[in-house]
Amino acid sequence: KLLEMTENLRQKLDQAGIECYDISGRPKHLYGIYRKMHLKQKAFHEVYDIAGLRIIVNKREDCYRTLAIVHDSYRPIPGRFKDYIGLPKPNRYQSLHTGVIGNAGRPVEVQIRTVEMHHIAEYGIAAHWKYKETGSSNTKINAEDEKFTWLRQLLEWQSDLIDDQEYLETIKGDLFYEDVYVFTPKGDVISLKQGSTSVDFAYRIHTEVGNHCTGAKVNDRIVTLDTQLKNGDIVEILTQKNGHPSLDWLNFVVTGGARNRIRQWYKRSHREGNISRGKELLEKELGKKGFESLLKSEQMRLIAERFNYHNVEDLLAALGYGEVTLNLVVNRLRDATKEVTQVEKNSDICKEFSEHKSTLMLPRPTQTSSSDKSHPIAGVEGLMYHLAGCCNPIPGEPIIGSVTRIHGISIHRQGCSNVENVPGERLVPVSWNSTNENQGRPQTYPVNICIEVMDRVGVLKDILSRLMDNNVNVQNAQVKTNPGHPAIINLCIEVSGRQQFEKTCTQIKNMSDILNLRRLSQVE
Repeated sequence: KLLEMTENLRQKLDQAGIECYDISGRPKHLYGIYRKMHLKQKAFHEVYDIAGLRIIVNKREDCYRTLAIVHDSYRPIPGRFKDYIGLPKPNRYQSLHTGVIGNAGRPVEVQIRTVEMHHIAEYGIAAHWKYKETGSSNTKINAEDEKFTWLRQLLEWQSDLIDDQEYLETIKGDLFYEDVYVFTPKGDVISLKQGSTSVDFAYRIHTEVGNHCTGAKVNDRIVTLDTQLKNGDIVEILTQKNGHPSLDWLNFVVTGGARNRIRQWYKRSHREGNISRGKELLEKELGKKGFESLLKSEQMRLIAERFNYHNVEDLLAALGYGEVTLNLVVNRLRDATKEVTQVEKNSDICKEFSEHKSTLMLPRPTQTSSSDKSHPIAGVEGLMYHLAGCCNPIPGEPIIGSVTRIHGISIHRQGCSNVENVPGERLVPVSWNSTNENQGRPQTYPVNICIEVMDRVGVLKDILSRLMDNNVNVQNAQVKTNPGHPAIINLCIEVSGRQQFEKTCTQIKNMSDILNLRRLSQVE
């Protein structure tokens, strides 16, 4: 029946003079139906898009002409029409969605879009990652600016939010939501999460607008800042130079971006006070438990690093602000002290690790990013890409590119389990460039290895010697011991390519005390 609909609509589009790039139909996968039923809390008979039809045309105006033909040919289902062309989703997705009763009397979802809209929907930002050409007209530049507004916002969030988990929660919270569309006084459309307020709107416009917001007008009427916005509202933000965020705003804002910008402002504006408060709280609690000396110990720095803070002051500020709990920091300090004591008592290799730590952790060489002019990867010129952390590919190994919707092209080792189920149309043939030089110095790549070794005095020095002989730097090291059992050494080393990596591993394996050496994925 879908085939009949396809041929019928193709003929009518031809008669109307609409050039159709592609028209195809397919039934929805059973798992897709189940997910929709589960997420939307709907019964099977309430799921209208069990079958789908996609029509791709060349021009934007042809999308609406095609919609008229579809509605003229088949009975539309009330409440099923969505115009994502006039009101795009935050990730720049554009398409017309409608539901009609098909030839068999069953609901069919129809999507209508242009070729460019289809590329963005299927391949994401990477498909359209390009530089602005010099001499372009203002109209073209403005169009490009609008297309990448969403991407720039993600990058701005990433630069402002130090905590990776905080950044992830912001993205998760603001990508997967039901939209409410409101307008600026100039008529620009702003898409927000359902339940958003004027403060969410202000931070979506710009961080400084949110930070200096003192009031809001909705449809020319003064409203309270916690008033929820509705579709079609025209919102104007009132600002003052001496205005600043209030912690009370956290009780009603719903977007992760607004919530984290408010927190960031308080962190920066009250940093000294937060540090003093955090130090006071920690001193008091450690004093109760008899651990006063830990506050100025090396363990404090290690705990700060473990919590992903740059230094002890950042940890104390977070403690004073309430970002981390007092009990968590105290317990981590106590556990770290126990670990060090246990290591010193039981492990020869760990004693040696402490002695040689400064030699082992050599300065990390500068890495070349995907934005550098000299690309180590052939086939991704002009595109955003990154080396996949799941398999950590290195030059000399066969590689494959996987197009992601947000993060550009992910470069994997061929055979990586994470690309086995990726559809063929999302895979990109790539290879390493023949040269791996960056201003005369080889670029290095991280590789994680696990060494199982007999615990004896001097074994770590021997391993370190092999690494230094091959000019291999150690980025990170962890030693695990258990009395009566072999020691486990996890190393993240930096190599220039496959040849250096295999040569180094062979030399380490040939040592008499080495029981096993294997390569790890980042998640192990």
